[in-house]
Amino acid sequence: MQNDSFMNFFKHQDWYLNGAVLFLAVASLAMLFSINETFFWRQISWWAAALIILIFFSKIDWRPAINYKWITFSFYALTILLLVITLLIAPTIRNAKSWIVIGPMQFQASEIAKAALIIVLAYFLAKRHIGIAHWQVLLSTFIYFLMPVILVLAQPDLGTALILFSIWGGFLLVSGVRWRHLLIGFLILILVAAAGWQFFLRDYQKTRITALFNPEADPLGVNYSVIQSKIAIGSAGFWGKGFNQGTQVQLGFLPEAHGDFILAAFIEEWGLIGGIAVIGAFILILFRIIKVGLVSEDNFTKLLCLGTVIMFLTQFILNVGSNLGFLPVVGVSFPFFSYGGSNLLTNMVLVGIIQSAAARQK
Repeated sequence: MQNDSFMNFFKHQDWYLNGAVLFLAVASLAMLFSINETFFWRQISWWAAALIILIFFSKIDWRPAINYKWITFSFYALTILLLVITLLIAPTIRNAKSWIVIGPMQFQASEIAKAALIIVLAYFLAKRHIGIAHWQVLLSTFIYFLMPVILVLAQPDLGTALILFSIWGGFLLVSGVRWRHLLIGFLILILVAAAGWQFFLRDYQKTRITALFNPEADPLGVNYSVIQSKIAIGSAGFWGKGFNQGTQVQLGFLPEAHGDFILAAFIEEWGLIGGIAVIGAFILILFRIIKVGLVSEDNFTKLLCLGTVIMFLTQFILNVGSNLGFLPVVGVSFPFFSYGGSNLLTNMVLVGIIQSAAARQK
């Protein structure tokens, strides 16, 4: 009976969503095996943990949990604590104090902050959906956003700060907020951006942003990564150069081919058709999450799906935009595709909760 119940539960999950995630997993691992087998085996371990998380979180019925305020806010408070600990004890890696090092493992608390902000805003706004546009409610959401974003900017991590802002801003746009409140929010954004530029961003981050407007300047310095990414994509053709045959990747010209620029690396070896397949799978993930949210009967799940889509889409835009030279390189990974564990596990927690809702929909 238990086996029947277990199989019946998974039968009612959204397998288009699961299938798209697994496709990106296979594509990612294939690319990592081509780049560096060490990255491949490490990512295998992360994916094993991610699948366990997916099963665990999708098996639990989270609907009763939204009635307990302490669960949501304890998770949020723990995340803030981890961000503070990161600033206190994290070593400086790639000009930022973003990683808590535990033995051979590195962990980013800022990745958890994305999920924590989505969950706390979904809980808060689900309880206050009638007066969602009142300024007192909007001020509360701003405070929930402000605490993690200040700690993230202090690392400094501009990419994650932009994602946190997108999550908060996305919730506001669907809340029925009044135009004058949007104007106030826009003015606050300008002030926060000015303060971030003046007090938080390092010189190398400012240079990356200004280099966007002069892409041919300093080809061996700040623009080197983007130029090599464009060469990798532009030389790929429709079918690509073949597995393990990408010159920019295999000869080491493309920096961060396993991380920020894995899409460019993949297109060089698998061609335009491979890039279309990867982007198509990611778009399918977004549409399936939107579908779960639209048919959901409770506001928390609707808002959770909304926040997750905003987070995934923002990461996608920032990552692909930097690969193509349309946006500055801010160190944002391609969800489910780039190498790394913290982002993958955080994403799978959210997908697991969404799958739990999908499996229990009538």
